[in-house]
Amino acid sequence: MRENAADLYRSQVERERRWAERRGGAFSVFMSSSTDPYVPQERRYRLSRRILQAMLESPPDELVLQTYSHLILDDLSTLQALSQVCRLRVHISIESDQQDLPGLPPAACSVDRRFAAAHTLRQSGIFVVVTVSPLLPIVDADAFFARIASQADATVIDHFINGDGSPDGRRTAATSLPQAMEQVIAGSTRLSYRDEVVDIARKHLPGRVGVSIDGFAGSYLPA
Repeated sequence: MRENAADLYRSQVERERRWAERRGGAFSVFMSSSTDPYVPQERRYRLSRRILQAMLESPPDELVLQTYSHLILDDLSTLQALSQVCRLRVHISIESDQQDLPGLPPAACSVDRRFAAAHTLRQSGIFVVVTVSPLLPIVDADAFFARIASQADATVIDHFINGDGSPDGRRTAATSLPQAMEQVIAGSTRLSYRDEVVDIARKHLPGRVGVSIDGFAGSYLPA
């Protein structure tokens, strides 16, 4: 993330707002598709905090924050303020009920810490979505989605097939991830596994389950 990102936002916000208005749409910001706003270095540089403060001065119509980290709680007061002036959704990525997969390094932030962050945000009046993306093997899917239902407002499920930026998941298929997934649950690398998981999620979160790109845009399957 660029160190002058907050100043860039201030200099471009009105132009971007007019561009959206001319097209009859909302001025929406997704933060961010390529870089987590709450990498460990954020506590030193506070780049994301400065961007959020700039947004508070001139808010977008809609803001989506996507992170894998509990460090988002550092900015809780700013997020609460933003939720009063724009449509705010916080997406917390929790891809599985397992902390790690065979042969792969563990996530930097534990599953429990991410659930705790989701719960705190929701209790603070912020709309929280747990994004199961990329979908990894879930050993106890019923318990997993029951936990999501108790600590978040909605969930989005996205498999690496159709979800990794390549037409058929070939980008991920070339890595060690599929082999690790198959060691935990056979067939979890197939798109049919996503559909099975979606069916379970809908039992626990009726009307609050999104799938792939539509889900990230805030569209959920009917109850």
